Amino acid sequence: MNRSPRSIDLPGLAHKAPIPQAARVGPLLCSSGIAGKDPTTGELPADAAAQAANAFANMDRLLEAGGARLEDVAKLTVYLKDPAAREAVNAQWLRRFPDPHDRPARHILEHDLQHGMALQLEFLAFVHSPDR
Repeated sequence: MNRSPRSIDLPGLAHKAPIPQAARVGPLLCSSGIAGKDPTTGELPADAAAQAANAFANMDRLLEAGGARLEDVAKLTVYLKDPAAREAVNAQWLRRFPDPHDRPARHILEHDLQHGMALQLEFLAFVHSPDR
C-alpha cells in the first residue's frame, strides 16, 4: 500500500515543538496553530495587520500543500491576544471569502498567545478530490 505522508511542513513556518504544521488523513486536512510569521525571514511582525496578512497567506500555502483550496475549508478558528485585532482578521477573511453565502464556519477566541503573537489560525478542511 503506497501511502503519502500525513504530516505537512513548509519552510519558514516550523514550530519550535516537534509537531507538523498540518496533517492530512484521507480527505480531512487539519492545521496546527498558524502564526503570522513572515515565511521568508521567519520573523513575526509587531503589527497585528501584518501578522493577519501573513497568517492567512500561510494558511493558503498549507491548504495548497495539503491538496486543498479555500473552498474546501469547513471551519476556521481564530485566536486573538487582543480583540482589537479582529478588524485585521476580518479584512483578510473578507478578501478570501467575499460571498456571504459561501463562507466556512468561523469562531474567534481570546487567548493569551505567546512569543509576540497577536493572532493564530487553525483550519479544518475537507479535500474533495485526491488528485488536488
